[in-house]
This record gives sequence, C-alpha cells and structure tokens, in this order.
Amino acid sequence: MSKKSPAHRRSGRLAVVAAGLVLAVGLGVSTQVSAQAAVHAPAKVSTAAPKSVSGTPGQAVTRVADFYGAYIDAKGDYEDPDATLATALRKHYLTADFAGRLAAWEEKNGADGVLRAQNVPAKWSVTDNGAVGMGHEVIVTLTFGSGETTQKTKLFVLLERYNHIADITTTTNG
Repeated sequence: MSKKSPAHRRSGRLAVVAAGLVLAVGLGVSTQVSAQAAVHAPAKVSTAAPKSVSGTPGQAVTRVADFYGAYIDAKGDYEDPDATLATALRKHYLTADFAGRLAAWEEKNGADGVLRAQNVPAKWSVTDNGAVGMGHEVIVTLTFGSGETTQKTKLFVLLERYNHIADITTTTNG
C-alpha cells in the first residue's frame, strides 16, 4: 500500500473544496439568473416630475381652487353625486347676495351656475388675475369632453375682500 504524502492530501482536499466552491457559486449564479428571469421588468418608468399642489390660507387663487375642486368632486361622482355637499360648499364660499343671483341665473338657463354648464368638466385650472377694486379676480378654465372633442370655458370669479365669491361671469370684472 502506498501512502500519500501530507502535501498531496492537502492539495487533494483543496481541490475538493475549490470544486465545491465553484459548484456553489455556479449554482448560485444560475439560480440568481433564473430568479431574475422570472421577475417581470417594471412598466415604463416616468421621468416626469411628480405633480404637486400647494396653497396658502387667505390667498384668492387657493380659495377658488379649493372651492372648484371640492364642488366638481361633489357634482362629478356619477355613481353617487353629493348634492348636500355641493349645497354646503355654495353656502360656505358664496356671498348670500350672489347665491340668490346665481339661483335666478340657473332657473333661467337650466344649467349649473358655478360651472356654467349642464355637465361636469373633465379638467380645470385656476389662475390669479389680480386685484379688482376692493376684491380679487381669479380665472377658472374648465375643460369639458376628452380626446379631440374638448371644449373650454373661461370663467372670471370675483372674490370680495372677505374671500367669499361675489360673482362668476364669462367676462372679466376688471
């Protein structure tokens, strides 16, 4: 029987350890590759900046944006429109005098006076238009429809000095 030298045994053990390490790494890589292949690539990632909305209490443009956003939400929920909320918003944001004039306009025209329409817009924007007398004017642009069949309505909203809406017209107050 021949005995192998200790150096020969060590090199044999090293070879077995190295082969095991190569096998383990190889299996790990193949497992990792197959796991990565099973993961679906994410949908197209948007590179556009996230949208944000900000406001300041007492600022005319913020007040009108808050009113129109809440009002359109209350009126526009086709499954469950909230007429009670829409009425409460009018009471909170409109002057009593204007609320009376608006009701008369709606009776005469058969449309919602806040929106100047019979339906609810798909989009809206609110822009500051500056001081007018003792009040402030804000432009509300309502976009109705979608795709290539859209119609825009521009409204001029006048806030009195205590931040209540005193008028909504289709022409500037200034």
